[in-house]
Amino acid sequence: MNESDSKTPIWATPYTAEELQERFGTTLASHLGIVFTEVGPDYLKAAMPVTENIHQPMGLVHGGANVALAETVGSVGANMLVDRENYACVGQEINANHVRGVRDGTITAIGRPVYVGRSSQVWDIRLYDDRERLTCISRLTMAVIEAR
Repeated sequence: MNESDSKTPIWATPYTAEELQERFGTTLASHLGIVFTEVGPDYLKAAMPVTENIHQPMGLVHGGANVALAETVGSVGANMLVDRENYACVGQEINANHVRGVRDGTITAIGRPVYVGRSSQVWDIRLYDDRERLTCISRLTMAVIEAR
C-alpha cells in the first residue's frame, strides 16, 4: 500500500487533498465520512471510517459503501485529468470484487488511471483495511463529456 512520489504528476487540474475535501460540501462522500488523504503524482488516496451506518445486517461493511468510496476516488481523479473548462467526467460503469470483510476501523482507497482516452477513462481502485490487507478491487469506467 506504500506509494512512491518519484513520478511526474499526471493531473491537468491539480488539487491538494485539503482542496478536494472542501469541494464535497454535502455530497454522498461527506455523509459517508470520506476524506481525501493524499494526492500522489499518479494516484489519489481517500479514507472512509467504518461505522454502523455503513454496515450490512451481518456487521460487515456494505458492498455499496465500498463502491461509493471507489467511485468517489475514481470520479474525482478522472475530473482532475481533463480540462475542466471544456470537459467533465461522469461514471459509466463500475464493478467491485469484495475480497475481505471489514467490521471496524478505516478503509483506505487508492485509485489510479489504467486508461485515459479522449472519450473515456478506466480506473483501478483498491481498498485496504487498517492492517493494509486488500478488501476490495474495483474498476470504474468514466465517460468524458463536453462541459455544459
